[in-house]
Order: sequence, then C-alpha cells, then structure tokens
Amino acid sequence: MQNYSVAVTGDTPVPFRQITIPLADGTVLHARLWLPESPLAEKVPLVLEWIPYRQTDGTALADSMMHGYFAESGIAAARVDIRGSGNSDGLLHDEYLRQEQDDACEVIAWFAKQDWCNGNVGLIGISWGGFAALQIAARRPPALKCIITACSTDNRYTDDVHFMGGALLSDGMQWGNGLFAQLGRPADPKHVGDRWRDMWMHRLNGIEEPPLATWMSHMTRDDFWKHGSVCENYADIDCAVWAVGGWVDGYTDPILRLMENLSGPRKALIGPWTHMYPTWGQPGPHIGFMQEAMRWWRHWLMGEETRIMDEPMLTLWLGKDPVPDTRAPQMGGRWIGLPAWPPSPAEQLLYADDRRLAPEPGPVEARITVDSPLVLGTQGGEWCPLDGGGNGPEFAGDARLDDGISLCFETRPLAEPFFVVGVPKLRVRLAFEGAHALIVLRLNEVNENGTSGRITYAIRRLARPAGVAPGEMHAVEIPLKGVAHEFAPGRRIRLAISTSYWPLVWPEPALNAITLEPASMRFTLPGMPGEARHEQPVYGPAIHACPVPTQTLSPASVTRTVEQDLASGKVDLISTSRRSTWVIDGLTISGSGGHSYSVLPHDGASARARFQSVQTYMREDWTVRMETSSEVWWEDGKMVLASRYEAFEGAEKVFSRDWLHRLPY
Repeated sequence: MQNYSVAVTGDTPVPFRQITIPLADGTVLHARLWLPESPLAEKVPLVLEWIPYRQTDGTALADSMMHGYFAESGIAAARVDIRGSGNSDGLLHDEYLRQEQDDACEVIAWFAKQDWCNGNVGLIGISWGGFAALQIAARRPPALKCIITACSTDNRYTDDVHFMGGALLSDGMQWGNGLFAQLGRPADPKHVGDRWRDMWMHRLNGIEEPPLATWMSHMTRDDFWKHGSVCENYADIDCAVWAVGGWVDGYTDPILRLMENLSGPRKALIGPWTHMYPTWGQPGPHIGFMQEAMRWWRHWLMGEETRIMDEPMLTLWLGKDPVPDTRAPQMGGRWIGLPAWPPSPAEQLLYADDRRLAPEPGPVEARITVDSPLVLGTQGGEWCPLDGGGNGPEFAGDARLDDGISLCFETRPLAEPFFVVGVPKLRVRLAFEGAHALIVLRLNEVNENGTSGRITYAIRRLARPAGVAPGEMHAVEIPLKGVAHEFAPGRRIRLAISTSYWPLVWPEPALNAITLEPASMRFTLPGMPGEARHEQPVYGPAIHACPVPTQTLSPASVTRTVEQDLASGKVDLISTSRRSTWVIDGLTISGSGGHSYSVLPHDGASARARFQSVQTYMREDWTVRMETSSEVWWEDGKMVLASRYEAFEGAEKVFSRDWLHRLPY
C-alpha cells in the first residue's frame, strides 16, 4: 500500500457540543455539533452527516477530523445518530427505511431554524451516509441546497453490496451480519444515564428479523429494492450533487449514471481509491478533499463564487501500470476531465481470432463450453475492499491462477497505448441447461512478466429468456463495470471468462456450464473521448483537523488464508479480524470477528459461508458484550440462513435468540 501523509491543521481538537434534537413524535435524537469560533458570516450554513454509527465513540475520531475542519473553516457541522442507533431513542430495523428519511427531513428543518444558521443545509456522507444524502435529496427538504455523496448508489439492487448482476455477493452477507450486530448495541450510560439498560433491552427485544434474512427474501429487483433507489425517478433530485468514489470501490457505475441522468447542477470525482474519502484514499494518492469540499459548501450554501462549477463535470483518474497485490496494490496514472457523461463515442471493437482478441474476426472453434472449478476466484479479493476497516489482504491479487482455469482471449503485445474510458460490453451467443447460469467476465492487463491485474469485471446471473429452450443458443450483452485505464505498450489485454468467482459471489448449486459461440463475440472497449481535458487539476495537500484524543491499548490484526484439502479438493477461505482495543472519553471498545467460505470444486451445493462478530464496551463499573453469528448453506435446493444473537451484561447472559430461514434462490 502506498503511504501518503495527511497534514493536521491545528494542535488541539476543534470544540464541539453534544445536543439533543426533539422529533414531533416524541423521539429524541442525539447529535454532535461543531460551531465555528471564527464564522465566515453572521449566520452560517450547516453541513450534516446522517448515519447510525455512534457519533460519541464509533466515528468520533473521523468526525473530529472532517467536521472539525469544516467548523475550523468557518461553517457549522453536525453528526446525528439516526433513530435507534448510538444514544438516540427508538429502534433501528434495517437500511434506508422511510422513517429514517422522514426523520432526516425534520432534523434538517430544525437545524435551518437555529439562530446561528443562515437557513441553508448541505448533506455529506460515505456509504450509508452517501445513500442517505441521495435519498433525502429526493425528498426535497426546502433547506437542503446541495450534497456530497461518496461511495453510494442510485440503484440498491444492481449496484449495492447485496447483489451484482443478480448474483448474491458474499460482501452483502458479511454486511448483513455486521448490521445485525449493530441493531442491539446499547446507548452509553455517560450520555443517557440510567436509561441505558431499558433502551438496550428495548433494542434487543425489538430485533424482529436479521437484516440478511430480509434481503435474501428479495432475490430479484422488486419494490423492496426500488425503495431508496433514486434511479426510479432522477428528477426527484433538484439540488446540487457532487458524487465521489474510487475505481477500486464497488460503487463507481452509479456515479456515471448520476452524471448522465440528473438534470440539476452536478459534478463527479472518481480516483484510485477504495471505500473511503479521498483525504485518506487507498491505494492511490490522497488529495486535499477537505479544501475542495469547502469550495463546494461556500459556493452552494453561502453564494460565493469559488469557480468550482467552471471545472469539468467529471474528473477521473486514468489508471496505468497496476501492480496487483492482495494487501498492497499500486495504481499509477493521471487525471482527465470530461464535460459530460456519456462522452462522445470512441468505440474500439475486438473479435475472437482463435484464442486471441483481434481487430478483425478470425477462425475459431464452433463452440466452447466453460464449466469452471468452483474454487476459481480466491485471488479476486472482496467486492468492496477495506469496507469493514483495517488493512486486511482484501484487494484483487495476481489473477494468473484464476486465468489459468478460465477461458481466455487476449491481444498480442500492444504496440502503443490503448485507452479504455467508459463501460466495456461483451456481446455473445451462449446457451445453458438450467434456469439460471453464472458468468463472470474479467478485463485484465497482462504484464511482460506474466502478472495479470484485474482492471474491471462483470458478474451476471443469467436467466434463460422466455421461449428459449434449455441448451438453446441466444444472444446476450453484458456490460462490465465502467473504468478509465491506459494499457501500456508491451502489455496484453486479456478477457477471462468463467462460471465461478468464489467466494466473491455465491455459486449456482448445479448445471454450472455455459456454451459459447466465439464467432459471435463482439467486445466493445470505449476509447479516449475527443473532448477529454488532460491538464492536471491542482489539488492542495491532504489535510484534516486535529483529532479528538484516543488511546490504543492493542492494535488491530487481520488474516486471510486459503486452505485446500488435496484429497477432496475442498477449498476454505478464512478471514479473521481482531479489532484494536482503544479508549475514547473513558470508554474502552474492543471486538473481533471473521468470516469463512468453503466449497468443493465441482459441487455448487457444497457452498457454505459463516460470519461471526463480538463487540465489547466497558467503563469503570460497566461492561456489555454482543455476539452474533450467521451461517448460509444449500439444502434441498434452497438456501438456509441460521442466525444467532446473544448479549451479556458483565458475565450474565441477558438476551439470546436464534432464527432459521429457508429461502429460494
């Protein structure tokens, strides 16, 4: 991992205050508020972040660095724990519920009426907070003038952690167990007093279903997923939108769609990062994102002319010379700017010529059957690396092992740079016997030494169209994730095709094979748009405000190993994590967790996944612990989900419940 420094703007944390916000139904939300000591005006705008991750401890360190910076720069900022989280009243049941959006609209109106506020509010958020920003913007609260949405989506089914191309993602199962654990976390007695225990029991007893069970009950894009998907009507959003993300993250295509479909003021920034703000981005270089955010806030919340809207609509990192590594990948490159999306067409079409990709079609086999071993994919990393924090080996590694058991087509060594900017698409005729089939496409750059680095990919759970018989050939078009990349001279472009990518995606239980007609292949790679600007943006250094004091008692550790039984061929991928034990404001927090996946190479019904989480909170005379587990497997053609939640006060178990669900797939 490349190491870039981030500068601190002051010697002491920016002062804040703990506040409560009353809602109309009697619910009280807890929040942290930063008011500027040197305000930019007599009345200033507010920047709000709306998430459930515990502002007095869980996100307090990062909050102090970002929201403290905004206050230090002269405007106000707030972090609110949504209903049922942190120290706020009520119950948290699931992601992005209507109640959550209703509460947010009420809170925005409450802040806009404060005597220090100029009536203008902006929303900022990454992941859950980025989703919330889009969803709340679609509700059009009058005081909301702009948002910064990072690592989020416009479509909760096609481009979220749960599914990719209709296939179930293991990251979504991990997150399901993680959110499950959060539903029953207690309030802090320092902030709510003796009420903490009643609130805790209310939360524990209020867990109706594990979130993962709800998600897995909706395997297709139905009304459940349409709720909170702003793509249902982009016109609902009329405030200014700045969408931010990274090519290594799972949430980049939504940024491109937002730029294409929103009608109001909008901007996009996609850098060489995974699931984090550009201030701390990995694996690529950090930038002065805080300063850019302030330009955005001053323009839209204070009416200043910062010229931020004179710059290209999209600023994209054009990757180059990737060095794949499961823990420490590298990505070189440079910035390009585009005035709009989609850009003008610059299509480059490649065909099959035997097992090569060529500008003209050549002689090929009539049909090729792909029936990948289900152990293919152990070098594929996680769908959203580092989403759970820490620096585990979660990135895609050298793909040679996976390529070796895939169907591959590749170019000859390139004589000159080859640019791909946009959404690659593969058109091909294929057939399969079952009602569904899984196909995985990987666009890789092959180095002169044979190293194969994944540039982008697609996963599609194909459904046989109506009127098409089992085994009958039919045409499909499969888009890969959008990307901006420069393939260097001397390298090869490789298209790897498989019917498995374990454990990133859940496999089909049977009838795994797909038959392709290579002569029908049309691989479209969008080239460099003629309107692209190549002058480099001038970003300041990565900076943040002074963090609140914390003490680390023991560091975090993450392991990720692959084990194979040579007798049966069974493969286990095992990840364990021990979170750091740390102290903030007298509260000691520790935890551990892990997930494991196992599968036999030719038996999709053998797939099994397990997830565990332990979280502990301690003060001088107060200790609570939550333990959750989830396990998923095939049984009689259905998926089975077994879930358990246990809670302890000191050594005493005060809550225990098990759930068992059998779900169609």
